[in-house]
Amino acid sequence: MTPSERAIASLPPHLRRFVVSQEYDAYTPRDHAVWRHVLRRLTAHLRERAHPRYLAGLDATGIEVERIPSLDEMNAKLERVGWSAVAVRGFIPPAVFTELQSRRVLAIAADVRTHEHIEYTPAPDIVHESAGHAPFIADPTYAEYLQRCGEVGFRAIASVEDQAVFEAIRNLSVVKEDPAAGPEEVALADQRLAAAAASVRYVSESTRASRLYWWTAEYGLVGALDAPRLYGAGLLSSIGEAVHCLTPAVKKLPLTAACADVAYDITRMQPQLFVARDFDQLFEVLDAFSGTLSWRRGGDHGLEEARRARSVNHLLLSGGRELSGRVAGRVEALARVGPGLRSALARLDGPVLVSRGGVAQGKPWPGDVVVAFGRAELPERGAFDVTLPSGLSLQGFAVGGGQVVNLRGAIAGRPLELPSWALLFVSEDLRSVAGGPADPGAWDRWFGELSSFTEGEGEAQARARKAEALPAPLAALYAEVRRLREAGTPPRERLAAIREAAEEFTDDWLLRAEVDELLGAPAPA
Repeated sequence: MTPSERAIASLPPHLRRFVVSQEYDAYTPRDHAVWRHVLRRLTAHLRERAHPRYLAGLDATGIEVERIPSLDEMNAKLERVGWSAVAVRGFIPPAVFTELQSRRVLAIAADVRTHEHIEYTPAPDIVHESAGHAPFIADPTYAEYLQRCGEVGFRAIASVEDQAVFEAIRNLSVVKEDPAAGPEEVALADQRLAAAAASVRYVSESTRASRLYWWTAEYGLVGALDAPRLYGAGLLSSIGEAVHCLTPAVKKLPLTAACADVAYDITRMQPQLFVARDFDQLFEVLDAFSGTLSWRRGGDHGLEEARRARSVNHLLLSGGRELSGRVAGRVEALARVGPGLRSALARLDGPVLVSRGGVAQGKPWPGDVVVAFGRAELPERGAFDVTLPSGLSLQGFAVGGGQVVNLRGAIAGRPLELPSWALLFVSEDLRSVAGGPADPGAWDRWFGELSSFTEGEGEAQARARKAEALPAPLAALYAEVRRLREAGTPPRERLAAIREAAEEFTDDWLLRAEVDELLGAPAPA
């Protein structure tokens, strides 16, 4: 197996479905020219501005200036530091991205930005992912931070509106990178994103986690406040941002966990950036932030966060049982039940998946689930009538395996509206409420919600259109320029002829820039 095949084979099926072949031979000569142009300018500009570990990390992770990197070559080097990289198409669901990262796997968008968007593109591309993120993985401290960021992001609770915003952002990035997309289509994509953003009811944990990641791993600065260095992948992979970020136009703020409360706009350069003291401070900030999340706090806080999210999340009960589903509501107890918990019971709408240690137990339960908090003994089978210290009383008939029928309940004598047929669990506490199902693979196998993501990929269509938009004569000129450069000392007469031929393609400036470089003309700043 190749290094990339080993990386893919190590993934569970629910993640593997998002991985694509890099299709290295499909890159056009202009794609390689785009890569080379960006990397040449970036490495020259960043030599004194990026964190010192950046340039060393390029070589350590198999990234060259002259050509788009091969993931096989990258993985051969990443294996030495316990990481790997897989190719994906554009934006992938945040839960997939963060789970991959928590497994020490970089998701690298295989496509390349167009020459029209060479300064900056909101769409993920191989320049951003490989030249931006990969070099710092050679640094053990920063690599650990990336992994832990993935773990925190994976456990944060996302709202149903977060999904709508993600889909709109993905659509906009595809449209903007599609040469065949007209102004009307771009306008509709912009309007869709605006509508999705307007639908957001509150700032979710997942959104706050993405902001922390943005202001550190994507757009972070490190060092002295008045003379910081670049380390964020978004800065390191964008010519425009790399130049702009250190100017007085960008406000520099000391990094704290409060950066998670600062929104960002992916369609423009950032007006402010956060500066970390050093890489060790990243862990301090991440730990302070994660302490605010439901997967660490559990209890009433977690129940309320999951309830208002209206998304699939999972509860960790005493004894290690996990329940994955949508929290529909909770009932207040007469007194404190456990740490951070004053809920007498919680109800989950079906389907609900029961698991332990992240491994599903049997098939999903189709109906509702009721969790009573406190201490009580329920029979495996037979009638029951119990009263918990919370003031909750429950009656019904246990069928077996937690299933009950004719369920009734009251608190302080006030009858409660409960499902007459349900799974009933009793838990002394609620240790954690975390984002997504406890066993993502099992949930995906049963419900296939993630599988539809890869159907009718707009990214693949945009990529095909980009290749079609490159006329064969122009592609041949790009290829010849590359051959001449690699051969060394190219004849000036031939370069002049290519330069003259390039003038016919008025919309393509990059080939002329490539030839001018070989002719000794000043390079762009």
